[in-house]
Amino acid sequence: MDEIDQSILSHLQENARMSMTELGKRVGLSTPATNERVRKLEDKEVIMGYRAIVDPEKLDKNVTAFILFDTKQGKKFRDFCKEHPVVVECHRLAGQYSYLVKVVGESVKELEEFIDATLPFGEPSTLIKLSSVVEFKPLV
Repeated sequence: MDEIDQSILSHLQENARMSMTELGKRVGLSTPATNERVRKLEDKEVIMGYRAIVDPEKLDKNVTAFILFDTKQGKKFRDFCKEHPVVVECHRLAGQYSYLVKVVGESVKELEEFIDATLPFGEPSTLIKLSSVVEFKPLV
């Protein structure tokens, strides 16, 4: 990956809806050359997809929590997290805890119900988000 690819990635991380013409102007390439570069980055799965960033509070989802979880039932716990509607991220960890789960819900009651539902799998340790200092930074 060269400097142009890195510049393309940087611009797309800031605004993935930018036209290929505008992106090409910013990185010094023609529109067809920019299209080809982006397509190659997609084919190599450097660019894994494009998403809309949604404000949870606009959907009345005002509680975000991170739950560190120690379990000996990894597969069952992963399956549970994949299916549970408040889970937005689940990461396998090395160290004292097995998993880090990010949940977003409407209320503390909903969070409590989720935690109660996880108890058969092991030991949770819950951290409730107060605010976010950094929510997103481009990788390149």
